[in-house]
Amino acid sequence: MTLPPSTRRTPLDTEERIRAESGFVPLVAHHLTTDGRFRVSADTPEMVELFQSVARRVGEVLQRPVTSYANGRYIVITFAQESLPQP
Repeated sequence: MTLPPSTRRTPLDTEERIRAESGFVPLVAHHLTTDGRFRVSADTPEMVELFQSVARRVGEVLQRPVTSYANGRYIVITFAQESLPQP
């Protein structure tokens, strides 16, 4: 199925991607610290990749392991389960 020109998505250029990533990091970090997770529509590989990069940066900022998973429609970013110590 081909989308009409008015609904086709233009890929982000390098500058737009950098701005988007840096703009989403504080938002996602805030949601993780207050709600424990962040969910957003990510229905293209480009958006999944963008939010996976955001998740990595949020983990670095919060100094906690963060994980993300996508189902082709949404991506969810949450704190990773920390492994339990072995007895």
